[in-house]
Amino acid sequence: MTLNDLLPHAERAASLLKARKETVAVAESSAGGLISAALLAMPGASAYYVGGAVNYTRPVLLHLSGRGADELAKLNGATEEFTLLAARSVRARYRTGWGVGESGAAGPSGNRYGDPPGHTVVAVTGPVEHALVLRTGNSDRLANMHAFAAAALKLLAESLAAA
Repeated sequence: MTLNDLLPHAERAASLLKARKETVAVAESSAGGLISAALLAMPGASAYYVGGAVNYTRPVLLHLSGRGADELAKLNGATEEFTLLAARSVRARYRTGWGVGESGAAGPSGNRYGDPPGHTVVAVTGPVEHALVLRTGNSDRLANMHAFAAAALKLLAESLAAA
């Protein structure tokens, strides 16, 4: 898989964002920046893409969310609740209409919460909110990163279409 495989999903989301004059920010983890890279690969990305972060550690999400360590410690990092928090936080921090969050275990091993490799949660917040759990059943890190990014981009486009 290459970045080119993600572009059809990014193109659909970008087209909807531009047509509606709306903006997005991304907080991704195990996708490693691929969600942002695909959105930025579209011509005219500056019209809709405000910014993003690869939140690979809890301290980064603490800073992004403005939440206390005690509050965040109660959340498993690869759950709908946690990923929606990441999407809401990046949306608020960057003052965008939409926020995308992703958190999971790319592989080759699972994460510290007991999730297997290939497990992620993607979330979109905006006028509507959606979260999706994905389990690829695969331990191939790069393949999972691409699958996670594709799922997030598809969910973003579907959420935009539904709003």
